[in-house]
Amino acid sequence: MKETILVQFGQKIREERLKKNLSQEQLADRAGVHRTYIGMIERAEKNITLINIQKIAKALEIQIAYLFAEL
Repeated sequence: MKETILVQFGQKIREERLKKNLSQEQLADRAGVHRTYIGMIERAEKNITLINIQKIAKALEIQIAYLFAEL
């Protein structure tokens, strides 16, 4: 069973990525991570590190705190 917070966080990443009209590959390139890693986060298959949260937030041009709002 997937942890609820991972599911919610992954949904938030996907939502923000789609708002910016970015593919998983484009977001991964901007964040400096592998494309499959973004997919794994969005599907709640990875427990992401703070360092990578920071990279993804920066790539999405949003504050880290926004990713945790309403989780």
